Amino acid sequence: MAKPAGLGRSPATWGTVAILLIAAVAGALWVPIYARSLPKLGPFPFFYWFQFIWVPLTAALCWICYLLLRSKRTAGSQSADGGGAVK
Repeated sequence: MAKPAGLGRSPATWGTVAILLIAAVAGALWVPIYARSLPKLGPFPFFYWFQFIWVPLTAALCWICYLLLRSKRTAGSQSADGGGAVK
């Protein structure tokens, strides 16, 4: 039986992923950080541009987590049809 992907990762890797994802969520949801209108960036108060900064930042953190957890395939692990299905 095939081992489920990702279960063989070290606890340090899982801890790093958890910290990165918690930071991404907490940074956008911790209201006291951004509950103000100054400084303004053009016509936008701080609240808006702070939230807009978190969109690409969260995407980058999720991408880093993906890279940490993805399994590396070897040439022999894929089936002949290229789909990687277990026969």
